[in-house]
Amino acid sequence: MVDKGRIILHVDMDSFFASVEVRENPALKVKPLVVGADPKGGKGRGVVSTCSYEARKYGIRSGMPISCAFHLCPDAVFLPVNFELYIRVSKKVMEILKRYADTFEQVGIDEAFLDISSGGTLETASHLAQKIKEEIYEREKLTCSISIGPTKIVAKIASDFRKPDGLTLVDLEHVEEFLFSLKVGKIPGIGRKTEFALN
Repeated sequence: MVDKGRIILHVDMDSFFASVEVRENPALKVKPLVVGADPKGGKGRGVVSTCSYEARKYGIRSGMPISCAFHLCPDAVFLPVNFELYIRVSKKVMEILKRYADTFEQVGIDEAFLDISSGGTLETASHLAQKIKEEIYEREKLTCSISIGPTKIVAKIASDFRKPDGLTLVDLEHVEEFLFSLKVGKIPGIGRKTEFALN
């Protein structure tokens, strides 16, 4: 049974690795950018770790073989993964988020859940989410997408709804309406084979 007083934020940094690289080198801002393995002229092995939204317009996606990404957009900028840089930036972002949460749970280098139920109302939660977005951008020059929901899974699904730089609210009364409009593959952990079986 869902606690009607529970308010969960899911904060998901937008195209995190690529966005950090663009922040470090603003000349990359308007270019398709792929972070991952060396494409070696389309013969490289490994995968795309992440890519900019400009690169996604060419059909490039995270987890795609790097050779496929090269063939889709050979003029893209390909950069190696710089984990030390991303971890440093992640720590700074997470320190910002912790200050706003009753309970904080980091679930990846670029995402976290914040229980902010003590705020009491969804209106307060919306104002708080906007404040978080503004502080992250002011301090780290990065955007994030935030969703507000009554459970972690609802918030997790909703954070993809208005990317990038989005803010999505799903209240308890509209959870069923929101979820039933989506494909079953939107549920975290559901891959293509399971999605096919469930359909």
